[in-house]
Amino acid sequence: GLVKEHIDSFNYFITKGIKNIVRANNRIEARSDPGIYLEYKNIYIGEPSVQVDFRVETITPHFCRLTDRTYSAPVIVDVEYTVGKTHAKHRKPSFTIGYMPIMLRSYACVLNGKDEAELARYGECPLDPGGYFIVKGTEKVILIQEQLSKNRIIIDTDNKGRVTASVTSSTHEVKSKTVICMDKEKIYLHLNQFTKPIPIIVVMKAMGIETDQEVVQMVGRDPRYGDLLYLSIQECATERIYTQQQALQYMDDKVTYAGAGNIKDGRSKLILRDVFVAHVPVNNGNFQPKCIYTAVMLRRMLDAILNSDTFDDKDYVGNKRLELSGQLVSLLFEDLFKTMNTYAVDRMNKNSDMARSSPLDFSQLIMQQDVITSGLERAISTGNWDIKRFKMHRKGVSQVLSRLSYMASLGYMTRITPQFEKTRKTSGPRALQPSQWGMLCPCDTPEGEACGLTKNLALMTHVTTDQEEGPLRNLCFSLGVEDLSLLSGEEIHAPGSFLVMFNGLILGKHRQPQRFANNMRTFRRSGKIGEFVSVFVNEKQHCIHIASDGGRVCRPLIIADKGRSRVKEHHMKELRDGIRSFDDFLRDGLIEYLDVNEENNALVYLDSFVFSCMVHLYSDQVIKMIQTDCIV
Repeated sequence: GLVKEHIDSFNYFITKGIKNIVRANNRIEARSDPGIYLEYKNIYIGEPSVQVDFRVETITPHFCRLTDRTYSAPVIVDVEYTVGKTHAKHRKPSFTIGYMPIMLRSYACVLNGKDEAELARYGECPLDPGGYFIVKGTEKVILIQEQLSKNRIIIDTDNKGRVTASVTSSTHEVKSKTVICMDKEKIYLHLNQFTKPIPIIVVMKAMGIETDQEVVQMVGRDPRYGDLLYLSIQECATERIYTQQQALQYMDDKVTYAGAGNIKDGRSKLILRDVFVAHVPVNNGNFQPKCIYTAVMLRRMLDAILNSDTFDDKDYVGNKRLELSGQLVSLLFEDLFKTMNTYAVDRMNKNSDMARSSPLDFSQLIMQQDVITSGLERAISTGNWDIKRFKMHRKGVSQVLSRLSYMASLGYMTRITPQFEKTRKTSGPRALQPSQWGMLCPCDTPEGEACGLTKNLALMTHVTTDQEEGPLRNLCFSLGVEDLSLLSGEEIHAPGSFLVMFNGLILGKHRQPQRFANNMRTFRRSGKIGEFVSVFVNEKQHCIHIASDGGRVCRPLIIADKGRSRVKEHHMKELRDGIRSFDDFLRDGLIEYLDVNEENNALVYLDSFVFSCMVHLYSDQVIKMIQTDCIV
């Protein structure tokens, strides 16, 4: 369906994403007595229901429209907690912490999997695609939000014309932005946790790379890199910083809030571990992966200084991600869940300070709150996503679903809203970008100040959702990727070998990049890995990018061997006879999805027979595509 990406995104959130959030924040403790705690063991979404006179009744979307109710389902957890000074353990299964609005046609919806007769009995139109919410009786759709990629290095210039390498890190534990900037031929780290920019060589020494030679080896062998790093190395020597301890002491003095962290461990070391490029993990105090990642950022930045063609284009579709309903509700739920836990801890501490207070347990405190229910309902109802924790302040995220016509309601589902101020008179983000070809509609955009900013997906475009990383990571190592932990600084950039980056993390390197990419594509075409996994060999950066994250735009293309289409006439006959479906074409390796980055490694051509095949495959959509001038 045309709203499949919305439903897939929400399904991923309620089945996997919500569990990951709770797993990352699964325990709360009283500050006065750590023995008093509550631990979340499991979380899941129940059936859509409402409480009426102390009774729980199942509800339908049509009932909510007629009675001005919110179509929501309970968020249920299994918890373990202790009570009183004895710390007696208790378990409470199926414990409701709030209600969450449910997307129509998602896994949690009563309409999921129903045929036309059952839908008619529920008062629903069989042609209604779903993908929206019902809040206080009003149909609300969360618009697709466009933003820069998370966990990706972006090389650009700031408003002062300085070359910068920035990365916005996003994990379930923390979200932060790291900027490395060249100012007056010296390179500095900019982080909000420090009062002043920190020389990058000091940062490398603080992470354990104490010799200047090793820093230069990590960046690369090209002597021009050494020349550009010379003043930064000299500045570090001028400050008399030679060891890791001296570097950490220098950074401790620049921390914004002196009371942050544990003084024994060092405040700056905690910041380097948890905030600086936060998506790169530090296991058992080993900063080597972060050092290598920083060196790659430096190398990319120095390459841009030496060759202006290597700058990243922020308007390039491959550098952007589309946030769907699932991701936006996930951010909101994560903030509300943490807020609920914080309130519970604060009230427990106040109760402990009172001499004659009766003993409380965390389950009572959580039960008394309405944080999750009211927070989710208010945000979707008003469209205001105000999340101070993640520095997100957006308006108009959700809008009333237009019912003027069937096409108008579908148009709302595929509309893309940018994070760019409409009042700014800048032509760059409004102009057509070559990478939008086949992915975004070049015609469907409003007039006036939003012209070129508000866009629509092409009807054959699919927006990906997150996939499990563990099996893919193991497959990469099985196909010959040399583990990063086994490599020295000089071996990383050995001639002929390419770095392998998986969702923004450096896995290691591979000596035969093209062979590795072909093997990964073979696995994808045979259905061994997800059909939306992207494999892109970047010759300029000597890097292989593997992506399985959500928010990438991709489209289906017919595979051609030596100029001949894999889709033959007998395949089309099987399709017409109902023997073969579109999923069969994917599973048999006749068609595959390519995102914008991987299209750079492919030759895409238009042919009358290929086009006629796509007409048969998407017979109900091609007419609409011709109307919107979108290219197959």
